[in-house]
Amino acid sequence: MLWLLLFHSLLFVSPIEDLSDDIHLRLNNEIISTYNRHNLKHSYIDEKLIDIQQLDKLLMDLNKQIYTPAQDAYIGPYGEVVDDIVGYQLHVDEMKKQIIESYYQTGTKTIDIPTKPVYARVNTELMESLREKLIGHYITYFNSRNKERSHYIQLATEAIHNQVIFPGEAFSFNKMVGERTTQNGYKRATVIVKGELSEDIGGGICQVSSTLFNAVDHANLTIVERYIHSRRVSYVPPGRDATVSWYGPDFRFQNKLNQPILIQAKVYGGQLLIKIYSTEHVRYQSKNIPNAEKKLPREIKMSD
Repeated sequence: MLWLLLFHSLLFVSPIEDLSDDIHLRLNNEIISTYNRHNLKHSYIDEKLIDIQQLDKLLMDLNKQIYTPAQDAYIGPYGEVVDDIVGYQLHVDEMKKQIIESYYQTGTKTIDIPTKPVYARVNTELMESLREKLIGHYITYFNSRNKERSHYIQLATEAIHNQVIFPGEAFSFNKMVGERTTQNGYKRATVIVKGELSEDIGGGICQVSSTLFNAVDHANLTIVERYIHSRRVSYVPPGRDATVSWYGPDFRFQNKLNQPILIQAKVYGGQLLIKIYSTEHVRYQSKNIPNAEKKLPREIKMSD
């Protein structure tokens, strides 16, 4: 009777993974993942058939683990071009082929993970060529003693600096700068709410959008969306502003030129300078626009 109970228990014992069925995945001479052939077996079929859903999940998880994005070339702090960096991702088809082959083999196996390159959107050669012709620029002034306002002007300026817009592409200020929250480093500053001055987060960011609008308009690029403030602002001539808010108006323009353009935006003390560059092959016709007033208003906090 005892031997019958033992035989019955052996029939229903849970399968134990055989370590000899392990397959190691190696990248750059380092084992980064290990799976067992048993985990890929189709659970509803007795034959040794691979479960395609499990295989696809393995490939997806592996790609997430190893994916390394490319890095665009950009203009460094001293005017030098910093080279682009090629990234890489999983070569899914080749990896799937190797896993299927190894599944029907026996014994421990190590697979070198196949990858394919991820190229930068803006490579070094393109960035070099984009500095060849200045097609638009604008400068505005602000009170650098107002630390809060200077802080978020700097943040917004850094967000649009070194951005490249290809022919046919549209640029959204809100999308590029992101939500103006304390978590993103923005502080409270003076804004205009329903015609009245008020304290809110990221208010002076509109000086950056307005300066960008004038630089873009100087280059005669196509303005897609622009709104003016409910009352006059001090940093640009009347009617030359571009108000923005995360849940409200945006400033957008489109590059309809025959070449990509490059935005260079810098803060120098109490000056905000934005330049628009392109290649020597660009075809464009610039516009005359009024300059901003250099004289600052007397109040310490400037309205937005």
